Amino acid sequence: MHSLRAFSSLPRYTVLSQLRSRVSTRNLSSSILARSELYPNPGNGPVGTVDEFEKPYPTLPPIQRTNEGVEQKRARLLYQCRKRGILETDLLLSTFSKKYLPNMTEEELCEFDHFMDQPDWDIYYWCTSKKEAPEHISKLSIFKTLVEHSKNEQKVILRMPELK
Repeated sequence: MHSLRAFSSLPRYTVLSQLRSRVSTRNLSSSILARSELYPNPGNGPVGTVDEFEKPYPTLPPIQRTNEGVEQKRARLLYQCRKRGILETDLLLSTFSKKYLPNMTEEELCEFDHFMDQPDWDIYYWCTSKKEAPEHISKLSIFKTLVEHSKNEQKVILRMPELK
């Protein structure tokens, strides 16, 4: 308000031209910033390059657990389903494990353990069919059940199950 009082003694065209120059300067500087690519998208590269998100990323080797009983493995997998780090994957795996983990055989537990060693986003994209799963994953006996579970055809509102 105070800055407009300074313009009150000036002729009308002078006030408008000064206001326009301020506005156009601000728009010009903000458009320059908007056009400069400080953080360019990975897809802006030349055609034929691999996007940053598609490059393979290093995975940690699975931990070899010796002398782990079936119930201890079941409890560990239940915890790991819940505490992965990506909420989408946590929700998908924790609801799946609450429903199916108590009745899994020892062989299915081993398959599920191997499946859980995969990166979070890969698990999410495979289960939701956004990406095709590699052959060693798609042939697991639990994978088809997990994909069906992720479809949520009954349209149930999913929540994280309570920890016991």
